[in-house]
Amino acid sequence: MSSKVDAPRFPRAGSPYCALSGPPLAVPAGLRSFAAAAPAGGAKLTHPGKAILAVDCVRQTVQGHGVKGLYRGLSSLLYGSIPKAAVRFGMFEFLSNQMRDANGKLDSKRSLLCGLGAGVAEAVVVVCPMETIKVKFIHDQCSPNPKYKGFFHGVREIIRDQGIKGTYQGLTATVLKQGSNQAIRFFVMTSLRNWYRGDNPNKPMNPLVTGAFGAIAGAASVFGNTPLDVIKTRLQGLEAHKYKNTWDCAYKILKYEGPRAFYKGTVPRLGRVCLDVAIVFIIYDEVVKVLNKVWKTD
Repeated sequence: MSSKVDAPRFPRAGSPYCALSGPPLAVPAGLRSFAAAAPAGGAKLTHPGKAILAVDCVRQTVQGHGVKGLYRGLSSLLYGSIPKAAVRFGMFEFLSNQMRDANGKLDSKRSLLCGLGAGVAEAVVVVCPMETIKVKFIHDQCSPNPKYKGFFHGVREIIRDQGIKGTYQGLTATVLKQGSNQAIRFFVMTSLRNWYRGDNPNKPMNPLVTGAFGAIAGAASVFGNTPLDVIKTRLQGLEAHKYKNTWDCAYKILKYEGPRAFYKGTVPRLGRVCLDVAIVFIIYDEVVKVLNKVWKTD
């Protein structure tokens, strides 16, 4: 029997396509909502047994489930987004306040360390359990017979079957991914802010400028850690049992799919992340301005 037949069959995580047959797919971040709503069971596919383009995935999803189908899995995403942002920016503010110079300025190198700390904190406290649950939900919805009836039912079933450990799959990869993610984003954002403000640290920034800088920071993080995102998604999916640990997952992806597999899905993820980071930094800056007016400190 040939090596191709004997080799374990792994889904192509990070691919810009929604594969709707075979093992549950570890989908890229940019297409997770599409994969969650992908037709299953009796739905007819344009290309049976093959991957289909994201546009076709959206079209068939809307036809089969309506526009509402594009938002499957939204509840778990919302439940995690608020505490994630709170931990991330709260930890960054705490660390940055300890590392500013005598003039209250934070340089880019120190912001990188603060971002790293913020990323590790959010990974351990919020991101790992929420991402594990979200990925399991998406894969469950892609299966012919989904077993999770809702967010709380799904969480209860995951904990019942696998214990608390079942919500912390891929912790090492998540810490590496989130730590590097926020380190890159805050480093780029702080560098651009310092460049824009020059010698005047109190120079106001227009929200559009903040958004543009945020989009650049988001793009930098995508190119910097997409391989870690691919590994993290594999380790948190329903096929996680195929991998012993983070390094084993990386080795098997490289062995059976080649180095390009680590960067598939970069383009769709790029669009989502740039918009996401731009919006988050705009909201963050505006909220900080309001809070500074309400609670004035010396």
